[in-house]
Amino acid sequence: MPLVRISLAEGRTETQKLAAARAITQAIVTHCDAHAEHVYVIFDDVPDTDWTVGGVTVAERRRQRGET
Repeated sequence: MPLVRISLAEGRTETQKLAAARAITQAIVTHCDAHAEHVYVIFDDVPDTDWTVGGVTVAERRRQRGET
């Protein structure tokens, strides 16, 4: 029963996460000899104000790049 847990700064759509989950599931099936129905993928959406890189929040980095 493989479990893959992914932490992301929130903002990805349900469609994006579903596509990622399908690709990740297939990779586990292909490379780890698992059955797809036993592969669990969990997405942890972290607010961009609660995630920092180099001491700067992802929210601030996005603002600096003009993304928000």
